[in-house]
Amino acid sequence: MILCCGEALIDMLPRQLPGGEKVYLPVAGGAIFNTAITLGRLGAKTGFLSGLSSDMFGDVLLESLKASDVDTSLCVLSERPTTLAFVKLRAGNAEYRFYDEGSAGRMLSPETTPDIPNDVLAMHFGAISLISEPCGSAYESLAIREAPRRLISLDPNIRPGFISDQEAHRARIGRMAAIADIVKVSHEDLGWLAGDAIQAATIERWLGGATSVVIVTRGNEGASLHTRHGTLLVAAKETRVVDTVGAGDSFNGGFLHGLSCDGLLNKDALSNASPEMLRNAAELAASVAAITISRPGANPPWAEEIA
Repeated sequence: MILCCGEALIDMLPRQLPGGEKVYLPVAGGAIFNTAITLGRLGAKTGFLSGLSSDMFGDVLLESLKASDVDTSLCVLSERPTTLAFVKLRAGNAEYRFYDEGSAGRMLSPETTPDIPNDVLAMHFGAISLISEPCGSAYESLAIREAPRRLISLDPNIRPGFISDQEAHRARIGRMAAIADIVKVSHEDLGWLAGDAIQAATIERWLGGATSVVIVTRGNEGASLHTRHGTLLVAAKETRVVDTVGAGDSFNGGFLHGLSCDGLLNKDALSNASPEMLRNAAELAASVAAITISRPGANPPWAEEIA
């Protein structure tokens, strides 16, 4: 099983009624949630771990996960509210405003984190669930605890406007990258994390530790995969862009599923994989992301939609 650990929330997406009135459409979302949905739809055995609410929005999240064949047995339920993220689109790119105080997801603590079953082979972490407390500490401690025996995937998915203590967050991502087998960042994320340092030096530092693969995505310019054995460039798939909500999340799901299909979803195999051995997983990830951005909202494809 691939276990996705992190936030699930309701994206409030801007829409316009036939009469011209502007409204918001509530849609199930969240970066880690989107990756779990992607994996489930592609046919991977997938689970989700998060704090979820028993309110009406929490019901929507649970139903959406189950509809995409995602196991929700490790979710921690409470009566706290669901996180809401209001989305504003500028030239097709999403900007977010989060309402998260005291939410079910945010209040997940190290003490309430469940034990991880033996059938979990890989765990995926990232995004806003690593920023707020106590959930940030819960996910960090969980990743560090499980890293010796499971493959760890990390996508920081930086949201600068949501980070009040930038140095503390850089430090947390640094600690998690130090134990992660896969680190996926956008070009913008890498710039933020590197700060004044040279970005290539940051990649080399990660690869000098536990990390076997660093992926840097560059939108319509494709992605570069960096390993200790060389670099692989993967072109973006041609598509009509509706919006970019969930693009990176679905890329993660496609890549992890591709690794699983190729027998590379374990530490030793991934560490010894040549860049060319990662091509199938990277191409699948690019195809999945291309379909996701061709339609509104985070709506990743099912397996039968992949050419």
